[in-house]
Amino acid sequence: MDMAVIELSRLQFALTALYHFLFVPLTLGLSFMLVIMESIYVMTDRPIWRVVTRFWAKLFAINFVLGVATGITMEFEFGTNWSYFSHYVGDIFGAPLAIEGLMAFFLEATFVGLMFFGWDKLSKRQHLFTTFMVALGSNLSALWILVANGWMQHPTGSHFNPETMRMEVTDFMAVLFNPVAQAKFVHTVSAGYVCASVFVLGVSSWYILKGKWVAVAKRSFTVAAAFGLASSLSVVVLGDESGYALTDNQKMKLASLEAMWHTEPAPAGIAIFGIPSMEGRETRYEIKIPYVLGLISTRSLTGEVSGINELVVKAETRIESGIKAYDAVEKLKVDRTDLVARAQFEQHKLDLGYAMLLKRFMPDPRSATPADIQKAAWTTVPNVPVMFWLFRVMAGLGFFFIAFFGAAFYIASIRRFGSSDGFFRLFMRTAVWIIPLPWLAIEFGWVLAEIGRQPWAIEGVLPTFLGASSLTVPQIWTTIIGFTLLYGALAVIEVRLMLAAIRHGPIEHHDGPDAPLHHGYAPLPAE
Repeated sequence: MDMAVIELSRLQFALTALYHFLFVPLTLGLSFMLVIMESIYVMTDRPIWRVVTRFWAKLFAINFVLGVATGITMEFEFGTNWSYFSHYVGDIFGAPLAIEGLMAFFLEATFVGLMFFGWDKLSKRQHLFTTFMVALGSNLSALWILVANGWMQHPTGSHFNPETMRMEVTDFMAVLFNPVAQAKFVHTVSAGYVCASVFVLGVSSWYILKGKWVAVAKRSFTVAAAFGLASSLSVVVLGDESGYALTDNQKMKLASLEAMWHTEPAPAGIAIFGIPSMEGRETRYEIKIPYVLGLISTRSLTGEVSGINELVVKAETRIESGIKAYDAVEKLKVDRTDLVARAQFEQHKLDLGYAMLLKRFMPDPRSATPADIQKAAWTTVPNVPVMFWLFRVMAGLGFFFIAFFGAAFYIASIRRFGSSDGFFRLFMRTAVWIIPLPWLAIEFGWVLAEIGRQPWAIEGVLPTFLGASSLTVPQIWTTIIGFTLLYGALAVIEVRLMLAAIRHGPIEHHDGPDAPLHHGYAPLPAE
């Protein structure tokens, strides 16, 4: 297949995913923040909390619509741009996506209307229940999507069936409880909570600086500070758990994140700086902290972290084994009753995908020379410099958010929202300016997850270049340009709607002791 078609197909899917992940994190985080805010309203019966909840629900609604639209497009692209991928693994990959639609999306769709239009038709507790169900649906949707993606990273609970020439499920519970999928889910959802917390904190800080709707802003600030602090701590802790999951299931990704070209004596050190080189296959000017990587990735002082060069050698061995599996499959195509071929396949079937890497260089892997095998083995190494630096930026932002929310929680605890002190006003301005940073960290995380899996569409099973549809370059460019224009326009519309809603402020305004203040500051009463 034309490599230009493959690369453009990857670009289109990556762009669609980028659009999708611009909207989904805020939806995930705001949904549960609405549950917290409305729970306070139900418990305290203070009208101001109803105003707070309805205001953020309006922003949630605007974002929710775009998240749904981009998610549906991504699923269609599996059939249009990745038809062989869908044919080869559709029995497994399609199941979590189908459950996501039936269980999560329908759950959201059932309750989202009641949530927005049922304020005066349902009791307080009934409406809180609908808000909780929308939040549950949003997070269940993320769960099933990440189960599907986690299986792509670590294809457990399945096998290749030479009778159908496709991958099939052998243990659906193993697919569901895939350790990579579970680690990805909790880490990704926590990142969404951080994203929403930064957004709420930034908008609330802007209101406080402007002296507008301060009563709403102070309460929103307090919720966001507490929720964000817990979420940012979770992101780092659960990110560590994701790293631990890589040790057994995605060793090449872990080695590439650390630009570790050679296996080190246990416990390995972690690089805090270096300049990786794909050409020289080395990391220059490396600065390491001893023992840390070994402790994080193996939870021990004796566990070994494999280096890239050693993993390439193992890949060569698996390619040689995979050629035997490929040979057996070709014989079984001719004679399904060939017992010798069946036995040969059963012995080497776990390495069949590695033989498929050779199809990038030749039509029949069985004709590969040792040099071809070595060349194919080195294609299992992702872009190390990109992995190395994106991971460090993402991790640095994670620790920054912990410090940021710690300061926000301190401000909320001592009720210094309206202070004229330079530190507090500087913090408020900073909170406004850093609103885009969580999205940046989330996009970097997405890039790391997907680049780190290359050259595989399904880790160890199906190379990416074999999964693409037979399309022409003009066809793909047409859809890339079309989707970019469409979603670019929708993104502009969404941002304008969000900004208009923020400028307009809370959708309700009550006079009395809980009335929003337009001028000056007042202490926040105890709740």
